[in-house]
Amino acid sequence: MHSENLFTNYSQIENNAPLADKLRPKNLDDFFGQQPILNENSLLRSAILNDKISNFIFSGPPGVGKTTLIEIISFNTRSKLIKLNAVLTSVKELRNEIANAKDRLINSKRKTILFIDEVHRFTSVQQDALLPSIENGTITFIGATTENPFFAVNKALVSRSRIFTLLPLTENDLQKIIQKVITHYLKLKDSKKVYLTKDAINHLIKFSGGDARTLINALEMAIETTAENDSKEININLSIAEDAIQKKNIVYDKNGQNHYDVISAFIKSIRGSDPDATLFWLANMLEAGEDPNFIFIRLLISASEDIGMADPNAIVVVQSCCDAFDRVGFPEGLYFLTQASLYLSMSPKSNSAKSIFKAIEKIKLTNDFDVPPHLRNNSNSYVNPHNYPGNWVAQEYLPKSLSGIKIWEPNNNGWEKIKYEEMLRRKEN
Repeated sequence: MHSENLFTNYSQIENNAPLADKLRPKNLDDFFGQQPILNENSLLRSAILNDKISNFIFSGPPGVGKTTLIEIISFNTRSKLIKLNAVLTSVKELRNEIANAKDRLINSKRKTILFIDEVHRFTSVQQDALLPSIENGTITFIGATTENPFFAVNKALVSRSRIFTLLPLTENDLQKIIQKVITHYLKLKDSKKVYLTKDAINHLIKFSGGDARTLINALEMAIETTAENDSKEININLSIAEDAIQKKNIVYDKNGQNHYDVISAFIKSIRGSDPDATLFWLANMLEAGEDPNFIFIRLLISASEDIGMADPNAIVVVQSCCDAFDRVGFPEGLYFLTQASLYLSMSPKSNSAKSIFKAIEKIKLTNDFDVPPHLRNNSNSYVNPHNYPGNWVAQEYLPKSLSGIKIWEPNNNGWEKIKYEEMLRRKEN
């Protein structure tokens, strides 16, 4: 009775699963898209079919097949596949799975594939627990992320993994998925004949943004909520398709690269003093659902990296807009994001703050230097500039071995230019 209840409960869960899960491919022949990495001669395809999986990271936007590839791997491997989520998995759970993998390998010579979803959220503690078992071969690691792994994933994991980038599905791929959905409904016990107008198909494809899950979910809603006509047919027209998908699922660009590419275009537009491009990329991020805090973080960095001493007030303006946004929120907070972005775009530019990296390099390369005696604590030979006109007096502040070196590279713009020229005139007098 107990086992019957389990079977019944499982069947109920399976029946209630979203259509996207029900239609998930079980083999590579049914997998649509990703031909650059899954063609007949590809390394990944060969590795999956021959059960020769090594450490992989799958990166790409949602709905392009990352999880599906994991499912296909599970059907084609003799290894035990363990699925974990970087956010939900504790270090204790991780260590338990590694211990189980070690026992499995010793006792049955069966390998373990450990799949970590949202691997970009892995903490350093989780990484420390995982890395040794990757290095000694106890587990095979596979990660999935919607972020750029070279920016967002721990460098130690990236260096030990082969990166595969999945792109948004093409129009042809999405048309095949639509046909797969239509065929699914036709084969049901309670068969449904579904027809879509050309406009409806084009709209669903256009506004799914290359995301198979978004497309299937929208089509499922359209079919399930549209009444049959007298001929027992379900006809999906443009109006129904628009209502089903509602909003475009924006992918940051047509090549399917992630938000780091768009934030890069945004910052480079600010650096290039192009307000129109700045607003375009800002709108792109906002419509895609980007976190405003992430945008403000990049604006704060740009305020020092790209504007810097040419307008020292830039960072004050951005921080004020950030604080105002936290207080007001959307939709009015959009004004603060816009004001901060436009201010930086129209400001004079200076990247002289990067001179700190030159100073750091000098420290690394220079071993023989001491603090000059007159600059040391409680020195009697120090000359205080406040005791002189203009609060300045000629005095050496660098170590003797570095006397005369130029580290700061001022830009000839804005406030920085004015102050630099004042400094030169003061030294000449």
